[in-house]
Amino acid sequence: MSGDSSMFSDEEQPLAPKPNGQAPAAKRNGAINGQHSDVSMSDDEDDVPLSQVTRLKSEESLPPRNLKRKKPVYAETSSSEEDVPLASSPVKPAAKNGRAKKVVKKEESDAESDSESEPAPKKRRASTSKRKAPAKKKVKEETDDSEEDVKPAKKPNGRKAAAKPVKEESDEEDVKPAKKPPAKSRATKKAKQEEDSEPEAPKPKRRTAKAKEEPTSGTDTKAKAKKGKKKEEEEEEIFKWWEADAEGDGSVRWQTLEHSGVLFPPAYEPLPKNIKMKYNGKAVDLPPESEEVAGFYAAMIETDHAQDATFNKNFFDDWKLVLAKHPPRDGTVITKFELCDFRPMFEYFEAEKAKKKALTTEQKKEAKKARDELESKFTTCLLDGRKEKIGNFRVEPPGLFRGRGEHPKKGSLKKRVRPEDITINIGKDAPVPVPNMPGKWKSVIHDNTVTWLATWTENINQNHKYVFLAAGSSLKGQSDMQKFEKARELKGHIDKIRLDYNADLRSKVMADRQRATAMYFIDKLALRAGNEKGEDEADTVGCCSLRCEHVTLENPNFIIFDFLGKDSIRYYNRVEVELQVFKNIRIFKENKEPEDNLFDRVTTTGLNKHLTNQMKGLTAKVFRTYNASWTFQRLLDAEDLKNASLQEKLNAYNKANRMVAILCNHQRSTPKTHDQSMEKMRYKLRTLKYDRMKLRHVLFAQEPKAKKNKKYSADESDVDDDWIAEHEENLKAKEIEKTEKRFAKDNEKLEADGKKPHKDSVLKDRLEGVEADFKRLAKERGTKKASLKKERPSDKLEEAIDKLEEKIKAFKLQMIDRDEGKEVALSTSKINYLDPRITVAWCNTHDVPIEKLFSKTLLTKFPWARTVDNTWKF
Repeated sequence: MSGDSSMFSDEEQPLAPKPNGQAPAAKRNGAINGQHSDVSMSDDEDDVPLSQVTRLKSEESLPPRNLKRKKPVYAETSSSEEDVPLASSPVKPAAKNGRAKKVVKKEESDAESDSESEPAPKKRRASTSKRKAPAKKKVKEETDDSEEDVKPAKKPNGRKAAAKPVKEESDEEDVKPAKKPPAKSRATKKAKQEEDSEPEAPKPKRRTAKAKEEPTSGTDTKAKAKKGKKKEEEEEEIFKWWEADAEGDGSVRWQTLEHSGVLFPPAYEPLPKNIKMKYNGKAVDLPPESEEVAGFYAAMIETDHAQDATFNKNFFDDWKLVLAKHPPRDGTVITKFELCDFRPMFEYFEAEKAKKKALTTEQKKEAKKARDELESKFTTCLLDGRKEKIGNFRVEPPGLFRGRGEHPKKGSLKKRVRPEDITINIGKDAPVPVPNMPGKWKSVIHDNTVTWLATWTENINQNHKYVFLAAGSSLKGQSDMQKFEKARELKGHIDKIRLDYNADLRSKVMADRQRATAMYFIDKLALRAGNEKGEDEADTVGCCSLRCEHVTLENPNFIIFDFLGKDSIRYYNRVEVELQVFKNIRIFKENKEPEDNLFDRVTTTGLNKHLTNQMKGLTAKVFRTYNASWTFQRLLDAEDLKNASLQEKLNAYNKANRMVAILCNHQRSTPKTHDQSMEKMRYKLRTLKYDRMKLRHVLFAQEPKAKKNKKYSADESDVDDDWIAEHEENLKAKEIEKTEKRFAKDNEKLEADGKKPHKDSVLKDRLEGVEADFKRLAKERGTKKASLKKERPSDKLEEAIDKLEEKIKAFKLQMIDRDEGKEVALSTSKINYLDPRITVAWCNTHDVPIEKLFSKTLLTKFPWARTVDNTWKF
């Protein structure tokens, strides 16, 4: 491309797109400047990212993709997929006296991946500003991280240290915990007593002196005392890192670390001698090594994976390598996949599954107890004297790689990880853990500048796997808070950044113009930055790695995006953009092939360096977090919920969450059970209407004037006589079953007390009573008359009808909410991109129980967020 000024004249007119580049007319529309009918936006349109609220309901309705793949060429490369680490420490919540605590900020410029991983052990460096990106590939996990309950414990006395900025992960990160002050103050002690023992508890109850003095009686005394003691012990372990100062240089993450290593899966147990796969109709005698790999595939023959040609080819290629080393003992030569019959193995596995399901409750409890005992020492570690839970302490067993989307390596063999593959990280004075399988660790290091406990490299994509602390640990919590505080900090810089990149949209320097256009999309569409991929990786792209084939121009100023994003999720969007952006894309596509890079002068590394110059620690990922949280806050504030019911409030919250999920392209396939689930909900709705109808008919019989009351004039049009007959038959069957079970239970109790059981005639009488009740219902069918077993006054009937009306209204809202969210993954944005303090403050304002929106896992993950009041805003 030439740098001639005439080429970039503001007077240039957009060219019409080529006919073969046009997308079908029936596309959803998006508007950069906030032109959305479904979403309430601010008057300041530039402050609000594009919320793509008109996504198609099904991937099937989108036009087919036929995109070629060519390895991109860049002027510079990055070991990061998207970002560099955050630089500033988080702003601490205000103290009770109204004074904000001091925060020490530190900048770090390591390139990061869209993952939680840390670099391999390295020597401590004097200057963080000169650090280079680690050469190792990072772990890429956004939502699959292990999240377990953690109760941070007290930290030994010592100098207070600041949280070390680390790589930002899409859901969890690692930050150095602040040390506890040397001496406990009375206020701190009281705060610890008031804190509930379970981190997920929504509102910890205070323990008053009166409650402590109240005596207990009977057999409950010891149990309650024991429970209370246990609760107090757990309370003592809670470490409120968010109330501690963060001081120090942030280079050391811990002082002492002791753990038991990782838990390896059990060794392979050969199948019974009569269970063998067949080749060309003949049973094959496989050695254990080859039989194990064959079993991996046999267990999956009824899944969609086994119908995939790429999956089958990769499996067979890897299995043949195993067969070469461990050939069949009967001399069979396996050369054709089509002649292999794995069904005998599959049927054996299914039978074993059925046996496990058939175990009694006691047997299952015994098995769980044995499993818990085996895992107990691996679940926790001692970090600076505090007992904290470990997240992913189990080593993944061998198997077949499934991948996500159209991954080229799906079906490949994931080899068994052994101690010789694993590096252990512990304190210098800590005992070296002993592996629970034969072998010695690859190495044992003592690097207190990182937070991982163990690491190894998997054989499929050469990704580095790490063992970290659990989601609710102090290190993870500090990292989460830092991530969201960095996004909040962007609010003070966003106007200037937008002015700068809007000015550069007309720059005469091609690199600057491309960078500005990419920033426009990252800001307005919340696109991931993206990075180059190798031929052996899934063909997924982000903004910086878009190819010309991924973008189609449509006059006068519409752009159609169609590409595979993270995890091979298709991103399809037709958006209206500023005319200058439209002109730029047309220029960038000139004289290029479809498989050429659209932004051939922009890389993720260069973009992030530019952003860091505009705000310390700013990366493309921070834009994504900012846009998600800012949009979420604005959508929630736009809802008027003064007189709304609880379900209406929940629907408003979920709607806002859904808009953010669409913005971030957090899609999912419609659950296979969705239609069945919706049918069950429709049946339940009819059941509620049936109950209301019966009560209305009873009320009308007692109070004929009530028929004129509009409040009770609702007609259950979808509850016809045929459905009523079917429903009453179902009710009858359930009542008979319940009566028989109650009879059996009564007899068991009588026999246990040494008394004679009831005779069968008693059961017969009870069943006759049930028959009589349903005969009465059958006679009432179609007469608009009804009666009850026990008479009830009219005011009680009216009260019951009102309650049913509320139930019906709330249930309808639930059905709408579930159906609208069938193709949107709400949890991803809630875990990774939405500041949890927004939810806490919103719940406080609208009197919504936090448990309705946060699972126990999230309550454990975000205990620090629950300290904010209802005036807090992102």
